[in-house]
Amino acid sequence: MPKEDYEDPQVTGKNRYKYFEWPFLPFYKQLPLNVVLATPKSVPYTSPPTTMEHLKIALVRTQGTQTDYRDGETQTDPYTPEYVVCQETIPEILTLASLTWGRGLPAGLAEVEMIERAREKRAWEATLPPLSNDLLFNKRRKMMNDMERKEWAFREHEIEKLQELQLEVLKQLLKKREEDQNEVNIKRLNAQWSDLQEEREMKLSRIKHAHVTAIRKMTMKGRNVEGKLERRNIIRDYNDFASQAYGPLSRLGRFPDNNSERFVVKNHFLSTYEGILELEATLPDFVTQPRIRTPKPKAITTKNNFLKKAARLELELAEVHQALLEKKKKVPQPKKKLFFLQKRPVPIPRLPTPTLEMCSSEEEDIEMAVVYLQKLLRGRVIQNMMFEGKEKRLELIQELRTSHSLQEDDRLVKKLEKQVTLALQRQRNLHEEKMSMIDDYLAGLEGKSLADMFDFLSKELIRLQEERRIHAFAMLAERQRRIREAEESGRRQVEQRRQREEDQIFKEVIKVHQSTVTSYLEDIILNTEESTAEEQAREEIQKMAEEINDIAYEIENRRTNLQSEEIVAELVYSFLIPEVQKTFVKEKVRNLQKKHIRAAHQIIHQNTEKVIQQAQKELAVAVKQRPESEIDRMYARFEAKKRGKKGKKDKKSD
Repeated sequence: MPKEDYEDPQVTGKNRYKYFEWPFLPFYKQLPLNVVLATPKSVPYTSPPTTMEHLKIALVRTQGTQTDYRDGETQTDPYTPEYVVCQETIPEILTLASLTWGRGLPAGLAEVEMIERAREKRAWEATLPPLSNDLLFNKRRKMMNDMERKEWAFREHEIEKLQELQLEVLKQLLKKREEDQNEVNIKRLNAQWSDLQEEREMKLSRIKHAHVTAIRKMTMKGRNVEGKLERRNIIRDYNDFASQAYGPLSRLGRFPDNNSERFVVKNHFLSTYEGILELEATLPDFVTQPRIRTPKPKAITTKNNFLKKAARLELELAEVHQALLEKKKKVPQPKKKLFFLQKRPVPIPRLPTPTLEMCSSEEEDIEMAVVYLQKLLRGRVIQNMMFEGKEKRLELIQELRTSHSLQEDDRLVKKLEKQVTLALQRQRNLHEEKMSMIDDYLAGLEGKSLADMFDFLSKELIRLQEERRIHAFAMLAERQRRIREAEESGRRQVEQRRQREEDQIFKEVIKVHQSTVTSYLEDIILNTEESTAEEQAREEIQKMAEEINDIAYEIENRRTNLQSEEIVAELVYSFLIPEVQKTFVKEKVRNLQKKHIRAAHQIIHQNTEKVIQQAQKELAVAVKQRPESEIDRMYARFEAKKRGKKGKKDKKSD
């Protein structure tokens, strides 16, 4: 087996949770297999001492660690030790390497069935004929086809089982949803029924209260129909806090504010000026001299510079107030003249308002007596009419009395029929009441559904209107954005054109400056070159002159008379005689051409001299009339400079 190097298990580090067990103390035996103590990397592990002399036990040791977490929160995958497989061996347990904790482990019924199927398949694969045998190839193919059909059948069976489980779960979910929906409907119906019952009870209580109040009023009115005077019950008046003893009415001649001067407080400090001054002297300064601080204006905007709701409402109210003021101050326009006659409607006169004349108590008593007498007369007249009607129909009444005097059996039958009829009427009334309640409930539900529908439609209409309004705002904003973009593009083009012009002007200015600097530098360089060349030429000429003088002085000292005569003769022969001959020939040629030149000059300049003289006069007059400009001065300086350069060059050439 090849030797493998294992990594550090880090028992006291991040992998401490894998070794969370109580270790045995290593006294006389080796460490158990499930405990590994951390050892330094540089020092190899040695077996514990076997004698008690070398054994050292620490005074303090850790028995355990307490944490703030549960076992379920710290639970991880179980520790799987590393393994080594021998060559040419395949353990059966390695086929379960794909199963992990929580995904197949611990094994259940399905995992056991899967393991058995895998074992059967491996046994079947062992019984297959080898591929090298051509005679048994058909048998191998037949066995593989049979196994494939079995696997497909097993897979179909598994799919059917899975579908059945899904259907069962779906049925349970549908059943639970129906139960929840029924429970919700029952709760809603109970709530509506309780609301309707409460409303019914409230209506009945109001009706009963109104009935009791009306009965009480009628009884109070019926106590004194004739309007007789009653004696005053002093005990009742003082027992009732709403009586005249506690709250007298001014229309009955009682004024509680009379003699109110008795309750006025008369004090020296309040009635005299000196007393008021004394009171003021006792008061502190902030009372007599109030300190008024200017109120700070309330902030109407938020931190993000948005108007607050209160400020927005104030602005809207101010706008409405301003609109109302403008409408109020608006001067009505004068009516236009009518082109056609119109009929003016005449208002109907109002009826005169009835007035009640006040009369004395005697007249009131007489009037009450007359009214009571009229009531008696009317009652007597009605009694007489009833008596006359009874006398007229006396025979009919007697006939009805005789027809109803039947036997006892008929009476019992009639009574039973009456009870049955009353029971039927009672059932019908109960049925009608139940149907009316159902109709009311259905009408309430319909009204609620219609209200919800109309509410939804109104909200949808408002939403559509808002959406259209927002779309219109978006279109206006887009149009405004495009207009601003067009304006901005125009301004940008103008700015770019101006920028190009400024850049071109700047380039031209820089070019002029550069050319000026270049010309200035050229002038400086030319002047320095000329000055340096002149200095170098002078130095060289001086050196050459010194050398020539030295040579000439030396020759002069060594020269004899014969040599001097030869030099003079050579100079005369070489320079003087040829120069004389040359001047003589030039003079002769000039004399020969003089007459021809004079004749040509006379022919050419015969008429041009006058024209030139006239042009010079006109130019002089114009120059005198025109003031000298900066350009003339620059041109004059340039000409002077040019003439100076030309003179320097002539000097150099000389």
